[in-house]
Amino acid sequence: MKVLVTGGAGFIGRNLVLRLIESKRHEVVVLDNLSVRQTSNCLPPEAEFHFGDFTNRSTMARALQGANVVIHLAALSGVIDSVVDPRPSFEINVAGSFQLLELAREAGVRRFIFASTGGALLGDVTPPISEGMSPAPLSPYGATKLALEGYCSAFASAYDLACIALRFSNIYGPQSSHKKSVVASFIKNAMRKESLVVYGDGTQRRDYLYVGDLVKGIETAIDGNFVGTFQLGSGKPTSLRELISILNGIIGGRLAVRFEPARRGEVHSTWCDISKATREFGFAAPTSLHEGLRLTWQWFAESSNSWMRDIVTFSAD
Repeated sequence: MKVLVTGGAGFIGRNLVLRLIESKRHEVVVLDNLSVRQTSNCLPPEAEFHFGDFTNRSTMARALQGANVVIHLAALSGVIDSVVDPRPSFEINVAGSFQLLELAREAGVRRFIFASTGGALLGDVTPPISEGMSPAPLSPYGATKLALEGYCSAFASAYDLACIALRFSNIYGPQSSHKKSVVASFIKNAMRKESLVVYGDGTQRRDYLYVGDLVKGIETAIDGNFVGTFQLGSGKPTSLRELISILNGIIGGRLAVRFEPARRGEVHSTWCDISKATREFGFAAPTSLHEGLRLTWQWFAESSNSWMRDIVTFSAD
């Protein structure tokens, strides 16, 4: 089976592509614009690489040739950035992804797997969040994910394109050195001997899912016969204070923390109910947060030369 992964040279993409190649069951094609300073050398040589932007019609038409499945990971991410300027996230995440859906249908793709989100899409609702809750995005970024979920539903119904929206929780793990997410930022700041910056009082809670568990769920979606929306996470809430405590235990020290005012557009606390994904395709998240953070810390330590000089900003998500 030929699988096209947009954003395949990014954090989640690299982990997914490696797993698909190791399975020896799929022909893997990667499309990425290498916008975060990574190179195609980070991918296994067995993967066919296309350089370019998924919003470019001719580039996508070439990459889609012969593809049976599209896994759409590429997006303009960032809750705070979308609040500052909402237009880019609309033009890329909505208009660009709609065009990709059209091209996938024209190319005869049979399954379209879309990386969505939970907390940013549903808003500040009482957790645990689930697929049955009414969306109420607090940021333009969340609104773009909601729009694409709507188009996926429409294309599945109108054109028999099997569309699956996977709502990722907070994903962490190896290969995330370029990310602004909380785990990656905390680890990089800790290794630089810099303070960890927390926006708010640290009681805000998130659902942290190890990337290795996530890619197993995505792999299952490739061969499955299900469609619709599914929440993927650990199913467990962890506060920022708890996260810092676990990191302190891993490094055997005490990290310096600086608290700043909370930022608009960010949900205070969210975690998810994964019972639908568990019931319908056996999704599980067996990696404990302590073990996942240990593996992530180890990867950052072993690859510190590649990221230590980067300038990092922090996002609560």
